[in-house]
Amino acid sequence: MNFSTSEENYIKSIYHLQVLHERVNATMLAVMVNTKAASVTDMLKKLHKKKLVEYEPYKSFVLTDAGSKIALGIVRKHRLWEYFLVNKLGFNWDEVHEIAEELEHINSLELISRLDKFLDYPSFDPHGDPIPNSKGKMTSLKRSNLTELPIKTTAVVSFIKDQSITMLDLLKHYHISIGTKIKVNKHFDFDGSVEIKIDKLP
Repeated sequence: MNFSTSEENYIKSIYHLQVLHERVNATMLAVMVNTKAASVTDMLKKLHKKKLVEYEPYKSFVLTDAGSKIALGIVRKHRLWEYFLVNKLGFNWDEVHEIAEELEHINSLELISRLDKFLDYPSFDPHGDPIPNSKGKMTSLKRSNLTELPIKTTAVVSFIKDQSITMLDLLKHYHISIGTKIKVNKHFDFDGSVEIKIDKLP
């Protein structure tokens, strides 16, 4: 079954919200997709009719197993394309999200399978998000928040939570990316910030 770009965007957005909140409501989804609540309700009815969402009016909702499978497929394509754009075409990590948003809607399993093989089956995208494999499984890592690390702790950056363009540009300015080795020098109680030393700055 093929889905419209709009339907796929809603499915993916519900998935991302579920990762954070388990169950989702219409207000949360409207904010995420930047539309009116009435439009969200109309789409939820469509997705419910296609058995992709467990939905009742005025209640929270979740993706069905079928909906989750589709969402993981979209996420897989998005993150593989981001990896390709950064590691093969030389894009910066703050340039690839919008491009991958377009490419993720190309519905060719053969293309994605070959892309995955060409990239040697990466487990994580350029921002540290796990890439679902062809069966929807993802590699998980035990991660710690930078602000929670004790002073003098040495760590390796493995994930960027705030993936806004401004944050990624700031990190790029300081030569911080996935795999960068850092050391915690000091904690500031005033605002919870941390002073770090970055290993091997150019």
